[in-house]
Amino acid sequence: MKKLILLFVLPLFVAVQSYAQTAQPAAAVNPNGPIAKWDKMANDFGSIAFNVPKTAEFTVTNVGKQPLIISSVRPSCGCTNPKFSQEPILPGKSSIVSATYNAASPGVFTKTVTVITNADTNPVVLQIKGTVLPNPNPPAPAPAPPVTNVPK
Repeated sequence: MKKLILLFVLPLFVAVQSYAQTAQPAAAVNPNGPIAKWDKMANDFGSIAFNVPKTAEFTVTNVGKQPLIISSVRPSCGCTNPKFSQEPILPGKSSIVSATYNAASPGVFTKTVTVITNADTNPVVLQIKGTVLPNPNPPAPAPAPPVTNVPK
């Protein structure tokens, strides 16, 4: 009985796995639509001072034939603050998407900003990275609590 169940379940499992591996066709790109061209996809700040926010600017140019609309810009965490214009970007014009990192935690960081436009169904992922230097003025340790006399 076990062999009979295995005989039916195994081909079903193989079929499901092989279907999961097939590539889905890419969405057709409208040749007359907007086309977003980015000046860069990543910004390396290098070493930055502790608690001194740094801003990266990414320029997007509409090289298409219709207005480009940025519908959403989402950071990977709350430590990054994105800014962008919600006005349509006309053909041949450019706009800035900026990302400010707050630098509140020392150490190496890599953060992303996901941009959704009407130019493509796939989002564009911009990256900022760098190293926040240690705090030059660490807080003083808290004083020890007072010792109280404990009766014996």
